[in-house]
Amino acid sequence: MSAPGGGGSASPLLSLLCLLSLLCPGTLGDGEPNPSCGYKACPAVNPKMLNVHLVPHTHDDVGWLKTVDQYYYGGRMEIQRAGVQYILDSVIDQLQADPSKRFIYVEIAFFYRWWKQQTEAAKKVVTQLVNEGRLEFVNGGWSMNDEATTHYSSIIDQMTLGFQFLNDTFGECGRPRVAWHIDPFGHSREQASLFAQMGFDGFFFGRLDYQDKSTREYSREMELVWRASASLPQPSADLFTGVLPNGYNPPLMLCWDVLCSDEPIKDDKDLDEYNVDNVVSYFLQTAHDQAKHYKTNHIIMTMGSDFQYQDANMWYKNLDKLIKYVNAAQTFGGDVNVFYSTPSCYLYELNKANLTWSVKTDDFFPYADGPHQFWTGFYTSRPALKRYERMSNNFLQICNQLEVLASAPARHGPFGEGNSAVLKRAMGVAQHHDAVSGTEKQHVADDYAKRLAKGWDGCQVLISNALSYLSRSKQDFAFCNNLNISVCPYIEEISNFTVTLYNPLARSVRTYLRLPVNGTNYIVTDPEGSSVLNQLVPVSNFTVAVRQDRGFAVNELVFEAWVPPLGFSTYRVSRKPADSVIHRVVWPAAGYQDGDGDVMVIENDYVRVLFDKITGLISAIENRHKNLSLPITQSFYWYSANAGDRLSSQASGAYIFRPNNDMPAALAKEVTVYKVETELFQEVYQNFTPWCSQVVRLYKKQKFVELEWTVGPIPVNDLIGKEIISRFDTPLNTAGIFYTDSNGREILKRRRNYRPTWQLNQTEPVAGNYYPVNSRIYVKDERNQLTVLTDRSQGGSSVTDGSLELMVHRRLLHDDHRGLDEPLSEPGYDGTGLVVRGKHLVFLDTADDSAELHRMQAEAEFMATLAIVGVGPEAPYYHSKPRITEFTALKEELPHNIHLLSLAQWDNETVVLRLEHQFEVGESQVYSKPQTVNLSRLFSAFEIQSVEEMSLGFNQQRKDMSRLTWNSVQETEGPRPYSVYSVTLRPMEIRTFRISVRHG
Repeated sequence: MSAPGGGGSASPLLSLLCLLSLLCPGTLGDGEPNPSCGYKACPAVNPKMLNVHLVPHTHDDVGWLKTVDQYYYGGRMEIQRAGVQYILDSVIDQLQADPSKRFIYVEIAFFYRWWKQQTEAAKKVVTQLVNEGRLEFVNGGWSMNDEATTHYSSIIDQMTLGFQFLNDTFGECGRPRVAWHIDPFGHSREQASLFAQMGFDGFFFGRLDYQDKSTREYSREMELVWRASASLPQPSADLFTGVLPNGYNPPLMLCWDVLCSDEPIKDDKDLDEYNVDNVVSYFLQTAHDQAKHYKTNHIIMTMGSDFQYQDANMWYKNLDKLIKYVNAAQTFGGDVNVFYSTPSCYLYELNKANLTWSVKTDDFFPYADGPHQFWTGFYTSRPALKRYERMSNNFLQICNQLEVLASAPARHGPFGEGNSAVLKRAMGVAQHHDAVSGTEKQHVADDYAKRLAKGWDGCQVLISNALSYLSRSKQDFAFCNNLNISVCPYIEEISNFTVTLYNPLARSVRTYLRLPVNGTNYIVTDPEGSSVLNQLVPVSNFTVAVRQDRGFAVNELVFEAWVPPLGFSTYRVSRKPADSVIHRVVWPAAGYQDGDGDVMVIENDYVRVLFDKITGLISAIENRHKNLSLPITQSFYWYSANAGDRLSSQASGAYIFRPNNDMPAALAKEVTVYKVETELFQEVYQNFTPWCSQVVRLYKKQKFVELEWTVGPIPVNDLIGKEIISRFDTPLNTAGIFYTDSNGREILKRRRNYRPTWQLNQTEPVAGNYYPVNSRIYVKDERNQLTVLTDRSQGGSSVTDGSLELMVHRRLLHDDHRGLDEPLSEPGYDGTGLVVRGKHLVFLDTADDSAELHRMQAEAEFMATLAIVGVGPEAPYYHSKPRITEFTALKEELPHNIHLLSLAQWDNETVVLRLEHQFEVGESQVYSKPQTVNLSRLFSAFEIQSVEEMSLGFNQQRKDMSRLTWNSVQETEGPRPYSVYSVTLRPMEIRTFRISVRHG
C-alpha cells in the first residue's frame, strides 16, 4: 500500500509495521487488541471552556461526476481530482503515526473495496485503529443514500449491507453510533425513523433550507429531537438531530487540503509571512460566532469536504498547529479548547449536558439554498433510472426469497452459479444521493444501470435454479424484462411455452399478464390443467413506436392468473390455428357515440370512468360500490424551464426546478381516442401529441383505474427546456391541503405555501410547493379521497385546490450550477431523446376507507409478481418425482395488515426475517390494530429452529439495544409480552429476526 505523492507522508504503512511494530504509538505488538472504542474513546474536554470538536472527514460520492470505479482508482482526473484509495492509504498512515488523531469514514462501498486489497498486516493495523476509536465509522451504509427518491425497503437493505461488512470485519467497534447524511438534498421523516430503529443515538446533516437555517440559528434551535413517527410509541422513533454549521465544509479560510487554496499556518517567526497570531485570533472569533447558534459549550467543525485527504499530511500538519496554538492561548486568558474528535464524541457531550430539546414532527422538504433555488427537480430527474431502480428492488427481494426457499440448490444448480451479492451491492450503490436521485452525469447514470444489469444476471441464474428445484422440472427459462413495451423475443415465434408467476407477497394475488405474441388464437391452462379465459389485442401503434426494432410481435395475449402467497403458479400457453383478431374501433376527437349516448365509458363492477365527448379526456370517475362520483379532468401539461431571468440567474436543471411561469401549458386541449373492449378489460387510448400518449385501462376485477402514460422524446428544437406533468383537476374543497408519503411508508400532511416550524417567504409558487412522492399522493374532503399511486419516485404537488400534479419527465438545456456542469437531456435508445413509459393507479373512495385500498396496492406494486417464461422441452429434476405446478412456502397467508418485508439468506446457517405492520394509527377501522403472527406456524418450506430478535439494521440483538436518552416532551414505550415465536406488531412497526432454519 503506497501513499499518494505531492509532499504527503512518504513512508508506506507496511514500513511502519515492519520497522516500528513495537514502537508505534497505539499498537499492542502481537497481543490481542484491547478495544476502547465508542464513547470510551472520546477525548477529555474542559467544562469551563468552549470546546471545539474538530472532525477530520472526507465525503466520497459513490458516483457523481465520475463512476464508482473512476472515483476509487482516481481515473479521469480531468473531470475531478479524486481518488478514494489514496485517501484511505494516506489517512491510515497519519493515524498510525499519532494516537491523538481521529478520522471518520462513511461510504462502505469504497471501504469494502479498499479492504479487500490490503495485506493481513495492514488489516491488523486498521483493526487496531478501529478498536481504539481513532478510525470511526459513521452512518455505515453501503452508500449515503438519498432521502427523497428512495424507498424504505431499499434504504434498509443498503444500510444492512454496510452494517454486515462492518460487523463481520470489526465486530462491536465497527458499529456506527451516529447517522451522518451531510450531503442529501433535504431530509425525510421516515429516514429518521429508520435510523432510530437501527439503534443510532443521533443524526447529523448538512443541508437545510436557507430560511429554516436562518430561523434556527437565531433561536439556537440547530439541534433538536426529531419525533419521526406519528404511529410508533415514543421514544422508539425519536432521534436527536443536529444541523451542521457549514454544510459539511470547514469554516472559511481554514481548509488545508491539496484541493484548497487557503493559506497554511506559518509558525516560523523568522518568516515575513508568520501568521499564527492572525489564524488563532480568527479561529477564536469564528468559534465564538458559531457558538452563538448552539445551546451548549460544545461545537463541531467539519474539517474536510468532497474527496479530501488524498494527501492527509497537509490537513493534519495544519490541524496539529491549530490545536497547539489555540490551546496555548489558554495561558493568556483564551477560553477555547480545541481537539480532534468525532461526531459520536460531540453527541455524547451534548447528551451529558442534560438539556431539554425542542421537538420536530414534520420533515425537511423541500430544500432551497436561495430565494429561487428549490431543489425539487431531482424528485423526477432521470425517470427511467428511477423506475429501473424500483424494479431492481422488486427483483432482488424475489431473488433473496428464492435463495432461502431453495437453499443451496439455488446457488448451485442446472443453470450455473447463482449469486445475489452482485445485485445487493449494485442496489446499495444505486441508493446513493447522486444515483437514484438523477443528479449524476450521463455516463455515470449509464454505469449505474450497467451495474444493476449485472446484478440481474446473477439473480436470474439463482431464480432459475430455485424454480427448477422447487418445481422439480428443468426447462430453459427466459426473463422477459421488456414486457412494458411488448417485447419478449423468446416467445414471439414459438407455439408452446409455460409461464411461471412468482408472488413475493405473503398473501395470494390475482394479476393480469400481457404477453407479446404473433399468433391469433391461444389456449391457456392453469396449474390444474383447466382452461383460462384469454384475449388477444393488437399491439398499439404507441407501443410499436416506442419499442422500435427491439420486438416484432403484432398481438398481446392477456389473461388473469392467481398466484399463491410466497409461491408460484405455472400456466401453459399453446397456439391454435389462426383465428380472427379483435376488431379495433377508432373514434375521432369529437362527435363519437357510445353505449350511453354521447359519452364514452369504460367500467367494471367496481369503477366507472367517463370521457368528455368534445375533448376525449377523462371527465369523471365513479366508485360504484360506494355510490361516489367525482368530476375529474386528467391531462398532460408542460412547464417552460427557466434559463435565468431578471429575478435570478438560476436555471432549471438536474437538481433545481424553476419554471418560467406558474401556469403550465396544455399539451393538447382535444385528444384522439379509441376504445378497446374485451371480457377481461376495457381501455381507451388517448393521443395527446406525437410524443405523448396514454392508455386508460380497467381490468375486470380491479378497484382502481390504470393510467399507462408514454412521454418522449420531449422536443427541444424550439430551444426551450420542458418539464412534463400529469394533472388531475377536481372540485374537491381541499383548502390548500394535500398528502404525500415518506419513502413509501407513513403519510405526511402538506399545506400549500406553508412550513410547520418557520415562517415561509414563498418566492417560487410552483417549485416551492413540490414534494417527493415515492409511492402516493392524495387530496380529500370530508367524504371523498382521490389517491394516485406511482410506479417510481416523482415530484408532486397540489398547486391549486382540488388539484394534483405529478412530474413524469423533464428535458433541460441548461446546467443549474450545482456542480454537475451538464444539462439534463438524456439521449434515450436512439439518441433523439429519452422515451419513458409508466403507470399511475387512481383510486376513488371515501376518506375513511381509502387506506385499505392504497396500502395494499402500494405493497403489491413494489413487490410485484414476476413472470418467467419456460421454453423448449421439459425434463424432471428428480426422475422419481412429478412436476409441481403450484407452490406456496407458507402454511397460511399473513393478515392483510402484515407484510413480509425481508426474507434473505444471512450466512450459511441463518436467515433475515422482517415483518412489518403496514398501516398507520387511525388509518383503518379494520387494519390499524395490533396484529399477532406465530412464526412457528408461518412457513411450510422450512422449519424454524431458533429465533433471535435483532435491530432493524441487523447489527445488534434487540435486547442489547441501548440508545442515549434525551430530555423532551415524550411518553415511554410500554412493555410488550415476549414470546420467541408469537410476534405482535403495532401499527407501522417493523420487527427483525435472525432465524435458523431446517429444510425438509
